[in-house]
Amino acid sequence: MDDLPPPILLEILRRLADSADVARCRVSSKTLNSLAAELRSVNLHWSYLRYAKSRSPPTTRSPPITPFKEVFSKLVSELRIVESVSIGVEKPLRFAAYEDIEDEDDDLFLSDAGFVKAWIPRVCGDLVSLSISDFWVQSCWRRSDVLSLISSYCLKLVELEIKNAWLSVDSLTPMPNLTTLTLEFIRLDDENLEKVNECFPCLQVLNLIGVGGLKEPKIHLAHLKTCHWTLSNAPISISIIAPNLIELTLTCVKPKLLFIEAPLLSQLSLSLENASNFKVKEFSSLRKLHLESTSLRNLLATFPFGKTVNNLTAVSTRWEVPVGVCKSIFELLLCAFPNVSSLTLTAGVWSEFEAYPGLGGLEFRVRMEGLKEITAYLTVNDIEVTLATIVSLLDSCSGVSDISMFIHRDVVSHVTNSLISRCVYHMAHRASLRWKWGMWKEGTKDAWISDGICQPSFQSFQFVNEF
Repeated sequence: MDDLPPPILLEILRRLADSADVARCRVSSKTLNSLAAELRSVNLHWSYLRYAKSRSPPTTRSPPITPFKEVFSKLVSELRIVESVSIGVEKPLRFAAYEDIEDEDDDLFLSDAGFVKAWIPRVCGDLVSLSISDFWVQSCWRRSDVLSLISSYCLKLVELEIKNAWLSVDSLTPMPNLTTLTLEFIRLDDENLEKVNECFPCLQVLNLIGVGGLKEPKIHLAHLKTCHWTLSNAPISISIIAPNLIELTLTCVKPKLLFIEAPLLSQLSLSLENASNFKVKEFSSLRKLHLESTSLRNLLATFPFGKTVNNLTAVSTRWEVPVGVCKSIFELLLCAFPNVSSLTLTAGVWSEFEAYPGLGGLEFRVRMEGLKEITAYLTVNDIEVTLATIVSLLDSCSGVSDISMFIHRDVVSHVTNSLISRCVYHMAHRASLRWKWGMWKEGTKDAWISDGICQPSFQSFQFVNEF
């Protein structure tokens, strides 16, 4: 390898995602060792195995483990320019339960301001990306001033990510160059997000995942374009004012108030049970909506917007027998979103539709003519009911040209074969109808079985059971 030109060797080193792998290469080659100083990033994450070994008494076969902070400090000191730093613990260690690990040490307390202050002055001049993933067992009871430290030193920072820490916003100064901020599993001493709005004014991407300590949080950012916000179950008031926001993913349960003012919003993923007070300024640009709820039917009855949506995914996470049903869930969806052309029904929604499949009269069927694509996730508890529901739906939706059916992986193959064959046979008169078949299961990736155009001469379907 030493015979390769130095630029190629340097490019090989740059493509190694883990700094530990870089260190191994440096030991094996003098040329690689000399070139390593030209790298501009450090990516070091501690494994559970190394953590466990560091807690065991050293033996002749098992020498003592060099502490994480010492390893990292040496790596940083050997680089001429540092543009990116990513340090942390691996997921199995990060989510270790308290009863499994009792730890009052601070060797993996990586958001410790004292530790960060020892190395950040040396790299801050060129640093544009910083990620710190703390060890929650050591960090949860230690409040950190690392945010104010970073804001004081890292004037060129563009991306900042901090996970599993208790963060103070005292002495936080504005960071006008920061465009991406991720706070995940954070206890934040900024109950209304006032400091976040004030000190990160140019954010374009904001991810707040499991951030605790919030009371009446408000996001008010003029340049924000993408936001992913996952809140706890606490019934708090939530406000989002973002004139340039395009994509929003919001997960909450029962907010006292949900207020959204985002006139350019085009993609929204909303997960909630209900809101005591749901206020939005008109979404004239909203086209794609993912709506998830444990009480989807009740939510649709009071949904404040939906006329512009043309791509809709409906998710019901808890299905219960509705009381006094007068309309099917399918009717409610198309009443709330009358201009939908592409509709996805997950398993809970489809199961309720099978139980209450009514599709209204002629007026409602005329409204459904705009629907072009249907995707459904099936469990097939009764093949006759499922078949009848599919046929009835397609007979009513004359404008549908593409239908995708995902059958649960636990359904036996002969039932899947039968459903596919009979569906295509019963809809043989719709020569232009395109079928796509796939399989799904919780926690796994959807897999396609096959697809094709429904032909009147169709007699059988060969099910490929390889997924």
